[in-house]
Amino acid sequence: MTKTITKEKVFNHPIDQIWNAITNAEEISTWFLEADFKAEVGYNYVFNSSGEDCSPIIGEVLEANPYILTYTWIVKDTPGTTTVTWKLEDLGGSTKLTLAHSGIENYAGETAIAMFESFNGGWDNCINGLTSYLKEEVNAR
Repeated sequence: MTKTITKEKVFNHPIDQIWNAITNAEEISTWFLEADFKAEVGYNYVFNSSGEDCSPIIGEVLEANPYILTYTWIVKDTPGTTTVTWKLEDLGGSTKLTLAHSGIENYAGETAIAMFESFNGGWDNCINGLTSYLKEEVNAR
């Protein structure tokens, strides 16, 4: 089993616009999950989903340097801690986003396989949500 989920996408948006979308609680709440989030090392964040069977995601921001954001990812009431890292690269007029979710093997046995599949599909939806959000932001200006 692959131990890290990696997603890459190039956006035709400036790097600072992407950075704000992934670090600003108001923006995160628009395209991803309701967020109590600050891109500050040591901040204990909460992502809440409105779905019936969805547990809150909690964790701590480990790194928040311009264009690299890393935080622990804990699905509340589950026994595993994983790590999510967002890296942005300025391509001169566009931005490459790389998302990596590691540590899924910290879950035991079959749970790790189920969580990997869940996270993998979830991150696809997340990137699609970010893409739609950024298109709407451009059209709204």
